[in-house]
Amino acid sequence: MKNALAAEWLKLRTVRAPYGLIAAIGVMIAFGATISWLMVRDYDTSSAAEQMKFGSADASVVITPVVQFCVAALGALVATSDPRLGALTAVPDRKRLLAAKSALVATTAVVIGAVALTLSIGTSWLIMGDRPPPVAPWDSLGDVLPWAGAAVLSILVTGLTGLGLGLALRSTAVTIVVVGVLLWGLPAVTPMLPSPWNMDASGVMVPYLVWEVAGVVNDPPLGPLAAVACLFIYVVVTLGAGTVTLLRRDA
Repeated sequence: MKNALAAEWLKLRTVRAPYGLIAAIGVMIAFGATISWLMVRDYDTSSAAEQMKFGSADASVVITPVVQFCVAALGALVATSDPRLGALTAVPDRKRLLAAKSALVATTAVVIGAVALTLSIGTSWLIMGDRPPPVAPWDSLGDVLPWAGAAVLSILVTGLTGLGLGLALRSTAVTIVVVGVLLWGLPAVTPMLPSPWNMDASGVMVPYLVWEVAGVVNDPPLGPLAAVACLFIYVVVTLGAGTVTLLRRDA
């Protein structure tokens, strides 16, 4: 297992694509910080009545969907970077190979998610300073931890989902398109459904599950535990499909 994991890590760090994804996340963090700064600047020059209409200047709300997508794309790359399964020459045990890929994606997703959320939330906190709600959504570190934890969990889930879809579809491009539909396409369509289907369908979409896991929305379709279970189902279905494909396909 150790050698298989080392081999997967070597493949990941010796290609350019992961660095491009990390750079994209870095650009979005800087962009989010700029948006927060512009919002706070506008807030400071507005009247008291107008200030009450402002939204949160927390840039992590904007950053999280981008990190989810980039990490899912990273999972897809780990799955599809060896289309002919040449790695089986060094690691004939397919279950061990799958475990190594899963461990690599999970660890990388958590590290990237934790670093991105820390930088984004920390920068927003510095920019917002001691300004009151609604522009500053937190009063203390304890207020932000549920949201940050839920966001990192969702990033872990999307990474493993990308891996599972990549193993099942065997195409980086197709996998990234499917991930885009899951993360952005369907969540944009479900609110248009007739009531109450719109709320029920939206409640199981990954972007909304983050809020439900954090428990920061009023009267959500799912409670925190049910939302965590729903995220777990995403992993089980996609990674399960990828596992079946990997174990049954020809090398």
